[in-house]
Amino acid sequence: MEVELSTGLVPTSTEPRELTAAFEQTLRVFFASRRAVVDSIGGDFAPAVDQLEQFVLRGGKRVRPAFAWTGWLGAGGDPAEPHSAAVLQTCAALELVQACALIHDDIIDSSRTRRGFPTVHVAFTDRHRSRGWSGESAQFGDAVAILLGDLAMAWADDMVRESGLTPDAALRLGPVWSAMRTEVLGGQFLDITGEASGDETVAGALRINRYKTAAYTIERPLHIGACLAGSPDDLISAYRSFGTDVGIAFQLRDDLLGVFGDPAVTGKPSGDDLREGKRTVLFAVALTRADATSPATAKLLRTSIGTDLSAAELEQIRGLLTDLGAVAEVERQITQLTERALHALDGCTATTQAKERLRAMAVSATSRAS
Repeated sequence: MEVELSTGLVPTSTEPRELTAAFEQTLRVFFASRRAVVDSIGGDFAPAVDQLEQFVLRGGKRVRPAFAWTGWLGAGGDPAEPHSAAVLQTCAALELVQACALIHDDIIDSSRTRRGFPTVHVAFTDRHRSRGWSGESAQFGDAVAILLGDLAMAWADDMVRESGLTPDAALRLGPVWSAMRTEVLGGQFLDITGEASGDETVAGALRINRYKTAAYTIERPLHIGACLAGSPDDLISAYRSFGTDVGIAFQLRDDLLGVFGDPAVTGKPSGDDLREGKRTVLFAVALTRADATSPATAKLLRTSIGTDLSAAELEQIRGLLTDLGAVAEVERQITQLTERALHALDGCTATTQAKERLRAMAVSATSRAS
């Protein structure tokens, strides 16, 4: 059954607030459409799904649907056409893919907060403990969060299937959507195996960035927008080049924020990436340089990552990352990737208005503070 969307939800511009409002209202309509079946299951399932809905609608930049929608417009999509609401719903479904990735990632990383609130697994751990239920509270919290993340991914597929896309558009979308889901899960796998195996290479960290973040954040959303519009291969290729470079730069900025970001702005404790043992490009560059210049510093970096760093220890590691030139190198890479992406954008056949908006989105994504 298709989810009924009002044509008034379809944004008529790429103005960020209008887009965000349209995506969020589309998601609210979808969640409401699932209420009957959720309620029929009974028990505590409905309150748990309420937590998922709050997680999805609580903040977030809506980066992925915005790139998909703008990519569709740039490839000739028209908000006035009959199936524009179906495109909007398909773009909004990317937020449920994102919700799945974040909820599961927070479990894997043992993260305590997300966007200034307890992570899903922590919230359900606390609920179990406060009710005095039997069993391990943390295990319960992880189990519920895994199920809600799975539900988010399943519902993302439902949103697309029930969107009302034309048969031709749905046929074009299928392989791209499937590839995106596989890439984000594969990227997550590369991340956890990289940490477990102690992969310290810059190449390994960049491969994780490419598949865990860049592919489903910008590259595939743009690809989705283009294929929904029936775009020719040359524009798809340009979009994917642009999206890969901006997506990697986006993650490199995230790596810097994970160590140096202001928790009041990012919504996550500063230094969590180091405490969680993340082998980021920032850390890999620092380690490579320390190995070449100061074995004692390299040893300190290796023995510090993945430990419960105190505030003083964290400040020391920040200083080392800066002094070794790793921060400057990552900033250089962000600039280089962004410039290359913008060059690919300038030479493509997207509409002038979409190019202007994508340029602004690229700069915003790679120079943000949260």
